[in-house]
Amino acid sequence: MTIEEIFQKATSNEVIAELKTRRYIPQPNVESAQKALDPKLHNINDRILRPDKRIRVDTDNDADSAQKVIDTGGESTNFKTEKVARIALAIQKLIIKRAVSFCFGNPIAYNSSPENDNQQLIVKALNRILYDVKSNSLNRKVGRSVFGFKECAELWYPVPVDKTKTGNKITDFANNLFGNKYHIKYGFKSKFKLRCTVFSPKFGDTLYPYFDETGDMVAFSRSFSRTDEKQNSIDYFETYTDTEHWLWVNGTNGYEVVDGYPKIVSIGKIPVVYGHQEQFETEDVDALIDRLEVLLSNFADTNDYHASPKLFVTGQINGWSKKGEAGAVIEGEDGADMKYVSWANAPEAVKLEIETLLRMIYTITQTPDISFDSVKGLGAISGIALKLLFMDAHLKVQDKREIFDEYLQRRVNVIKAYIGKFNTALEKDCDTLEVEPEITPYMLNDELAEINMWLAANGNKPLVSQKQSVKSANLSQDPEADFEQIQEEASRENTFMIGEPTEA
Repeated sequence: MTIEEIFQKATSNEVIAELKTRRYIPQPNVESAQKALDPKLHNINDRILRPDKRIRVDTDNDADSAQKVIDTGGESTNFKTEKVARIALAIQKLIIKRAVSFCFGNPIAYNSSPENDNQQLIVKALNRILYDVKSNSLNRKVGRSVFGFKECAELWYPVPVDKTKTGNKITDFANNLFGNKYHIKYGFKSKFKLRCTVFSPKFGDTLYPYFDETGDMVAFSRSFSRTDEKQNSIDYFETYTDTEHWLWVNGTNGYEVVDGYPKIVSIGKIPVVYGHQEQFETEDVDALIDRLEVLLSNFADTNDYHASPKLFVTGQINGWSKKGEAGAVIEGEDGADMKYVSWANAPEAVKLEIETLLRMIYTITQTPDISFDSVKGLGAISGIALKLLFMDAHLKVQDKREIFDEYLQRRVNVIKAYIGKFNTALEKDCDTLEVEPEITPYMLNDELAEINMWLAANGNKPLVSQKQSVKSANLSQDPEADFEQIQEEASRENTFMIGEPTEA
């Protein structure tokens, strides 16, 4: 069924029902994703899966805190509830943070080869638009949503320029005087500025990409809710095609089209960029993390009972020493004995399992363990060693390019289409200009090794001028003056006189 045929259906409810049918991708389990990312929701904190202990009270000292229970035999028993240890770890959140940092720790490079002035202007406008929407933060937000909730989408939309806030004094004066509404920060006059917003299950959006038989996305929809001034929740459903933007609101008679819709999509493209991955980033290790939390919690309970030394006494003890008494003597009957109760090898087995679980969690998710304890013994290592240390993380970034190369390319195409509409003289060049996004994995730089490599390639000749090195050092508040002073001092050192100086 084509998009045109869908919107010819009799009722809005039928249209919306059809727009939900061609997703072809299972909806992400938002509750499961939130549970993994929030340590407070882990199984270790579930009092049904891990109940507190009920301990029988036999002494009079705990009688005040005890509760009385009558069992089936008619006998009453005093007991109290002892809270168990619950150690929840935010490892899933850490894994996603590291994945986002390695993918988008460096800014995305948008490579292009402009062939004329118009294409150079388009590249300038593209870079300015990405700067205005803070694309570095936008990329991290998108990556965090894809890794944590399987999918994400971003909507690009034009906003009319506010004539009083263009940022240019001359333009502001002209706008206030003549009422013109435009800005020139893209390199040309434009009545609109381009903005971007993110749709994600994390924010309560349910996404419905509509794919045709060839796998192309021919429509994109989302359902969401908003709260009115009376705190009533109102459900909405909106759809974007390459020609129209529809919005429905759920009322007493079902979904109805909101006044003013549909609106025209001027760029001839769906102004939405959609990306997804097949499973949650930590899905393969969630069970290992659950086991690790149980292991640590049980070990904490054991420590509560056995960490303090305990005495095992046989025979009759007649006198005990007081706390803190030096040179204390304990008196006992003939044959009495006292000794400390200690573990044999139980902690070693627990330690081995904890270390194995952590290693497998990091290995399976291709996450480098770069904690302080792990790297403090490495010392000064070379650039090659650093690359080997982070090789697994970089291989993971290369794997994620299958998602983000297409995603970022789609973003560039949408922005170029809007630039062509903002300035129609550039529209043809927007279609022909090729811009290729490039992801560079984050890496610590061994600057000395890199400089030595380029020195060898340059025949051990200087790579930069002395003036540039003074500026790059960034040790002076006035690099120009310092460079002149260095030149003057070098000139005096190279100057010499024959004979004794004489006064004039």
